[in-house]
This record gives sequence, structure tokens and C-alpha cells, in this order.
Amino acid sequence: MQTYDEMLVRWPESGAMPSQPGPQDLRSHYETYARWLARQPEDVMHSRRAEAEMIFRRVGITFAVYGAQDADGHGTERLIPFDLIPRVIPAQEWRALEQGLIQRVTALNRFLHDVYHEQEILKAGVIPAEQVLRNAQFRKEMMGIYTPHHVYSHIAGIDIVRAADAQGQGEYYVLEDNLRVPSGVSYMLEDRRMMMRLFPDLFSLHRVAPVMHYPDLLLETLRASAQPGAPDPTVVVLTPGMYNSAYFEHAFLAQQMGVELVEGQDLFVKDRFVYMRTTRGPRRVDVIYRRVDDDFLDPDVFRPDSTIGCRGLLDAFAAGSVTICNAVGTGVADDKSIYPYVPRMIEFYLGEQPILKNVPTYLGRDPDDLAYMLSRLHELVVKEVHGAGGYGMLIGPAATRAEIDAFRRAVEANPAGYIAQPTLSLSTCPTYVESGIAPRHIDLRPFVLSGSQVQLVPGGLTRVALKEGSLVVNSSQGGGTKDTWILEA
Repeated sequence: MQTYDEMLVRWPESGAMPSQPGPQDLRSHYETYARWLARQPEDVMHSRRAEAEMIFRRVGITFAVYGAQDADGHGTERLIPFDLIPRVIPAQEWRALEQGLIQRVTALNRFLHDVYHEQEILKAGVIPAEQVLRNAQFRKEMMGIYTPHHVYSHIAGIDIVRAADAQGQGEYYVLEDNLRVPSGVSYMLEDRRMMMRLFPDLFSLHRVAPVMHYPDLLLETLRASAQPGAPDPTVVVLTPGMYNSAYFEHAFLAQQMGVELVEGQDLFVKDRFVYMRTTRGPRRVDVIYRRVDDDFLDPDVFRPDSTIGCRGLLDAFAAGSVTICNAVGTGVADDKSIYPYVPRMIEFYLGEQPILKNVPTYLGRDPDDLAYMLSRLHELVVKEVHGAGGYGMLIGPAATRAEIDAFRRAVEANPAGYIAQPTLSLSTCPTYVESGIAPRHIDLRPFVLSGSQVQLVPGGLTRVALKEGSLVVNSSQGGGTKDTWILEA
């Protein structure tokens, strides 16, 4: 499978440090970096890698691995590998990406408001009503509830890939919308901090757009999302607890914003107002940045066995005394079966053509699409509609016959539970691996903030598939991360 190289440098197969590349080998925005890299002794770069790992481990930047336990029965944690070679995006490419992201998230929030109120898009037949109303992520309890600025997904993580178009040129596509509790922004910030610590000279050679103000923008967004009548809103971060895979991020963001990190047991509802317990007595809470899934948020409404939520929370939300960010029910808009309709949402709500393209997608619920999927499982990427983290998917070209046959049986048993997409020739970026420097596939997750306005920092989390030939970048599947540089014009 051919790939579109981000840097267009042909590394020696031995993995040794490259000699200075010629201009014909490089995309122009990588030239300065490539010349710098060619001057670095191999032992120095190895020592920097070791230093980065030591610092990340000392700070506690780890990822809890679900299903894995140590000898004492406790969950295991591991570092998310950090790669020293940044992913570089020129200013003009970023401007187009930024416009497309703002357009897309604006339309998705319009869609969420619509389906929980007038349902005009369903009445118009743009999206089949049963596709939304029977979706497991549609929460009827949200019908008619007011959200400030009509925003439901205040923090969205949009997964972007770059792949070759018909002419072999790179083009950006949206692979997935994450509108519930998207994670990874702490790694974006720590990757930048690490690069500035290890290679300060690089930032004097390049005009890299800053990202470290993200916590300020996040707090601004959360405070702007408070219900009317809260002039000085109290914001908290609600975490499931220290055993959650993203707990480091929850604690990190709370600390960076200067707000309280709370668990469900720290909150209570009285007279439809939410309070947190403090050493000085109860304190009213206006905005909850929740990192708890819908099903566990309020045991009075959803799972009664949940011990990580807060009773009465949805009732307080409906009464307009607290804002939950992201709102309950946002999952109906990022479900993989709804993804193919996002371009139509943009046209319906905004009257515009989509700036960013979707990956062509086949729906198992459609008989013609299903027949195509089943006849080409060996060529396609097949995903469970509700799958996440790289689980519940088949990458046809890399699968065994037994895996394909097992997936065929699963799709035939529940066609509506699957979608399929072509195997894109994802772009690669030079990456440090055990054998030296080699190309590895990457994606990008920018974080879009929606409050009184829609905004984002220039960049995002670049995830890299460290296994040769792999297209799965998720940290739960062994992926790593890179610093993402947006070069200022």
C-alpha cells in the first residue's frame, strides 16, 4: 500500500541518521528541521529519548491499560511512547483545516440541538429518523432541555488523516468525530513542553504557533457555558477516579485551570442545585466538565448501579441550575452510523459545502452497502458502530482468513452494527523505532472548543502507529504521540 509521506525524506534502510537531504527530497516546510536533524549525533538523540522517558515516568504521564493486571490484581499502567521527530504543518494548510473544523463542529452542535428539540432535519428526511431516535446514544431525557448558546459538545476531538488523492497529492479527511469525552489534550501539551525542554534551539529556528494557552481557552469556554445568572461560575472537573485510563489528564487539566477535581461522591444535589463538599462546607457548582460516560453519570436516570456519578444531576441540569460539559446525549452525533450524514448536516444547517471531506463509508444497514462490504471484507476497514479505541474493527488487507471469516459472521448477524471504509493510504512521518528512523502512519486530533464562540489552538495531538505497517494509532493498541507544529506564516 502506497503512503503519502509528510516529510518526503528517503531514510537509509539501515535506520542510520540521514545525510543532509536535497531540496528535491523535502516538502519545503520541513527543510530547516531536516537540516538540523542531519547535524545531530546519533548518541545525542538516543540520550534525549531516554531523558524524555525518564521525565514522563517521573511526572506520571501514564496510560492505564484496561484488562491488564499485575501480580497483585491491580490495573497496569504504561507510558505512551513519545517520538522526538515532530509532525510539521504549514500555516496555509492549517488555516484550511481550522476553517473546516469550525464549520463541522458548528454543524454538529446545530444537529444536536435540533434532534433534542424541533427535529427539523428528521422531518426533512435528510437523515432517517429511526437512525437517530433508535440509536443507543440518543437520550430521550434530553428532549427540550436548554443548553447555553445551544452548545452540546463544548470540547470536540476530531480525528483527521492525510491521504493521497487521485493525483497522489496529500488531502485531509475526517476519520471520526469525538463529541462525548474526548481525551488526549494533556499529551498534546506535555509533548510540546518536552520538545521545548529537550531542543530549545529548534524553537529559535522555527516560528511554531503556541499551544500552551489551551487550559486558559478551556476554562474560558467552560465559564462561558454557565447557565444565565452565574456571574462568577464555579467550574469543576468530574473524574471516575484514579483507576480510569485518562486520570492523569483529568488531574492535569484541573490543575492547569486552577479548578477542583472531584469524584461523584464529592457532589450532591439539593433543591435541584449541585454542590460539592469542601472543608469549609458545601459550595455551589455551576459548570461540570465531566469525564464520566452518560450511563454512569446519574444513577437515578441511567445505570442504577453506578457508584461514580451523582444522584439528581440530570434533574439539576434540566432545571437550568448547572451546565454539564459535554452535555448528556452528545454521543448520538458521533456514532459511526451518523458520521456519513455530517456533510449533509453542514449543507442543511449552514447552507455551505463541507470544507473537510469524509472518508467514503458503507453502512451495514443498507442492503446494497452490505452486499458490497461482505464481498470485499479483505479490502476494507470494517468498524463496529459503537466501537472505540481501535477495538471492534477489522483491517481487511492485514487480516487473516480466520479473522475475516469471524467478522463476516458478526456482520451478517448484526448488519446495522457495522460500517466499512476503504483502506486509505495514510500519510507517514519519520519516527524513531528500535531499528533507527523509519516511516510510520499518523493521524491528528485537534481539539475544538465551543462556548460563546468556536475556537481552537493551532495544532493537536498527532498519534503514531509504531508497529511497522500498522494503521492503528490508538494508545490502547500500542500507539505513540508526536509534537505537532503549526508553522506561523
